[in-house]
Amino acid sequence: MRMVVFIIMPYIMEGKKVHLDQVRKGQVIRITGIPNELTRVQALRLGIAEGTVITCREVVPAGPVVVARNKQEIAIGRNLARTITVEPF
Repeated sequence: MRMVVFIIMPYIMEGKKVHLDQVRKGQVIRITGIPNELTRVQALRLGIAEGTVITCREVVPAGPVVVARNKQEIAIGRNLARTITVEPF
């Protein structure tokens, strides 16, 4: 007898702000907050700031979140992704 277990991660709800590590592959999101000033400056160098619309390309289990903007893919570490707030676009 086989047992199949599904792990279901809900899509982020419209208008609800969540952290970047909670999004799913393929979702288009807008960054609403980067709390750390140093991180904000480093993200700005890559073309990412509060209000930027990005697409989640991949969520590696226990690894980085890969996002894309303007044909550029950026891997964001899981711990850093937990601090960045986003909302669906």
